[in-house]
Amino acid sequence: MSSAHTKTEHGHTDHNYLNHGSGIWSWMTTLDHKRIGLMYFATVATLFLIGGFFALGIRLHLAKFGAEPLLDPDTYNKFMTFHGAIMVFMVIIPGIPAFLGNFVLPIQLGAKDVAFPRLNLASYYIFIAGAAIAASSMIFNQVDTGWTFYTPYSTAKTSNGVILLVLGAFTMGFSSILTGLNFIVTTHKLRAPGMTMDRIPLMIWALYSTSIIQILATPILAITLLLIGAEKTLGVGIFDPDLGGDPVLFQHFFWFYSHPAVYIMILPAMGVISELITAFSKKTIFGYRAIAYSSVAIAAVSFLVWGHHMFVSGQSTLAGIIFSIITMFVGVPTAIKLFNWISTMYRGTVTFEAPMLFALGFMFLFTIGGLTGVFLASTGMDVHFHDTYFVVAHFHYVMVGGTLMALMGGIYYWFPKMFGRMTSDLGGRISWVLIFTGFNVTFFPQFVLGAMGMPRRYFDYLPEYTNLNQISTVGSWLIGLGFLVGLITIIHGIFKGEKATDNPWGAKTLEWQTSSPPPHENFTTTPTVTAGPYDFR
Repeated sequence: MSSAHTKTEHGHTDHNYLNHGSGIWSWMTTLDHKRIGLMYFATVATLFLIGGFFALGIRLHLAKFGAEPLLDPDTYNKFMTFHGAIMVFMVIIPGIPAFLGNFVLPIQLGAKDVAFPRLNLASYYIFIAGAAIAASSMIFNQVDTGWTFYTPYSTAKTSNGVILLVLGAFTMGFSSILTGLNFIVTTHKLRAPGMTMDRIPLMIWALYSTSIIQILATPILAITLLLIGAEKTLGVGIFDPDLGGDPVLFQHFFWFYSHPAVYIMILPAMGVISELITAFSKKTIFGYRAIAYSSVAIAAVSFLVWGHHMFVSGQSTLAGIIFSIITMFVGVPTAIKLFNWISTMYRGTVTFEAPMLFALGFMFLFTIGGLTGVFLASTGMDVHFHDTYFVVAHFHYVMVGGTLMALMGGIYYWFPKMFGRMTSDLGGRISWVLIFTGFNVTFFPQFVLGAMGMPRRYFDYLPEYTNLNQISTVGSWLIGLGFLVGLITIIHGIFKGEKATDNPWGAKTLEWQTSSPPPHENFTTTPTVTAGPYDFR
């Protein structure tokens, strides 16, 4: 792809971004996008462990293995709230853009850094501040509203801890907006010579489309959360019907952000998968322009479908029909990606290292999540499935089976570039088997539970749901074990992993044309791009 290649013995240089400055202070004050990406990684991984603890607590309670329930109703509601809030706002939304995006985007563009390095560091500390404020609600005045903060639960029926949680989410929103702005400017202004928009990697297209959503949608959530705070503290009647407000208005505001937020979570994951599929198929990506433009199409359509979350809220029949049709249309650009990935693998030299296994796992799980979304997009069927475990399963197949599968695959794929060492491929494969198996054992039974009518979020359930809930809980332990194996594999790789060459996967994008780990400014000489990003000819 490039005429510039930084070649070193064994793929290493004595001086790289990891040892450019020593001590914790050099990391805390760094402007290097690669170091900031790793700091996001450490932060998000820590929050993921906390959110996972709450998830395992919920599943253990619902298994009913003992004579007495593990959690009382109030504690159960708090576990549900903290699990959802942490995983959505602090893990899945920032996970790939803030971590992998920060590390990869400038290098793939041939740039020395992002357009606004100081703003990038500020975005990280804003995220930390927001997460700390939200976490304080776990200690003081714990919240039991659920992660959606539905009114009037969040305004009239709970403690003042709601204010801390929504203030934390509000603060983290600034980090999301500023990161998106940084990525868009970097993509337009700092591309290497010869890198036109039709030569940027598909990972960049995905992050670019995600950034558009972050900038346009996040302010809606921020305003909504401020209104909750105003209603809670000042008694202003906006959403609470006791004060003359309209709780359905809150749902409109919340989902107008939160459905585009689904694509903040999933579009970067699709970008990762595009990189993995072509690298491990040793073949030029099939339908480059179709995949690139489908990312933009998904970002655009994401703003038009929020009403499918509200089919049973009393909206008109006409509105329901329109939202249903537009929601079905989202399947077109996502299917374009899936079929192009399959076409890329066709007659390619496919190898099945750990990153590729996670890519295939993504394709399988996301397909199930997408197909079950068709049921929920149908107004007649949604009446039956709404607020049941069918929705829980669908959501997790898309978000966890999609985003976290891609995140794990991306970590294993770019790990050699980040640390100059390889992870154990056996450890990666074992973690994939456990996560993939455990995920299906956990969430597939929940489709059945939802079809049987089991409501979501409830502390208790009817006896006929017991067996499937116990199976689901066993699966959650497998998921937890899989992520534990993955964590051990990553930590072992950092300290004891085999030294990596510059390009251990034989990939073609620019990040593989510099040393592992890269120098402080990414390249010793500015690369010149002469071909597309996936030129395997």
